[in-house]
Amino acid sequence: MIIPFLSWAWAVSGVFLILLVLLHSPKGDGMGGLASSGSSMFTSASSAESTLNRATWACLILFLSLAVILSAGWLK
Repeated sequence: MIIPFLSWAWAVSGVFLILLVLLHSPKGDGMGGLASSGSSMFTSASSAESTLNRATWACLILFLSLAVILSAGWLK
């Protein structure tokens, strides 16, 4: 009974994780900007970006936790 619910929650959290990652704004020049930008990568994020980061991390933790629980077979 609980395994199908957790499977659906895992799938939904995966979709939300994809959407949250796609909502993030680009940070710069990509890998080429690492050498030239110096410390400009470590500037503080705005409030909206900070909230988006927290939501992304929370969704990632939920997704990975459910993946471990479902794949380990602890709920047989």
